[in-house]
Amino acid sequence: MIERIVILDNVDPVDFYGVNNSHIQLIKNLFPKLRVAARGSVIKVIGEDEETAAFEKKIKELEAYCEKYNKLPEEVIIDICKGREPQQMKGDDVIIYGVNGRPIQARNQHQRDLVEACQQNDLTFALGPAGTGKTYVAIALAVRALKNREVKRVILSRPAVEAGEKLGFLPGDMKDKIDPYLQPLYDALEDMVPAMKLKEYMESKTIQIAPLAFMRGRTLNDAVIILDEAQNTTTHQIKMFLTRLGMNGKMIITGDVTQIDLPRSVPSGLIHALRVLKDVPGIGKVEFDKKDIVRHSLVQRIVEAYKRYDDQSTELT
Repeated sequence: MIERIVILDNVDPVDFYGVNNSHIQLIKNLFPKLRVAARGSVIKVIGEDEETAAFEKKIKELEAYCEKYNKLPEEVIIDICKGREPQQMKGDDVIIYGVNGRPIQARNQHQRDLVEACQQNDLTFALGPAGTGKTYVAIALAVRALKNREVKRVILSRPAVEAGEKLGFLPGDMKDKIDPYLQPLYDALEDMVPAMKLKEYMESKTIQIAPLAFMRGRTLNDAVIILDEAQNTTTHQIKMFLTRLGMNGKMIITGDVTQIDLPRSVPSGLIHALRVLKDVPGIGKVEFDKKDIVRHSLVQRIVEAYKRYDDQSTELT
């Protein structure tokens, strides 16, 4: 009899063990000759060498499934432990599987174009109105690259520009003042990464969320770097950000040139960068339109109404 220790490296043990430890109890029942004890991310198993080795192999297969799909159904546990091929979840446009196994996928042609552009280019611009899923798809691609170990970290950034409210009036220290600007990025991550795993990523700085000003002086290797709301950068800020790209890095810039919150006298860095970089090879660009809006159907009508108003105002002047 020997004791073997199996470590769960890539999944939240709570998800792996199941509600009231139902998953680990099922696994114990499927290996009746072994004594199994689980605590935290450590599973101890006692039995004959050949059987404990087979147990470890099956645990690692279950862990890989749970990491990919963020869920571990009982039928999958039974199939893998009995040596059968588990049924794979289907979806041609699936980017990753989010919390509770929800598929996160490209929902229209322009989102599919963004996925393809990011695969083919190290720098991609995603442009379009609010609600088209630009940022959401970009973050999903970054999380997928991290889970597939194509990169070592994900860095998400936004310019801290007020849209009518003043930063100084927010309570708390600098982090407390900045966090509301970054909340949409946190919201997307919480859809895609289980809570315990996300906390681990954030504490280890595997996933970093920071205002644009914190990017100066850094060289970002082995990373996916996303700049959201880039229309609110100045020309100097976006140049600084673009030159942070390091070896084995990918950069995605998202923005909506119709929602610029900079003072009228300050030109948008995004518009300037698109002009400067238009003939540079290795840069992709995907333009979304109001038909791509995937929020509430009313959002599309609101965007259309504002566009008609702006067009009429331009004609009158």
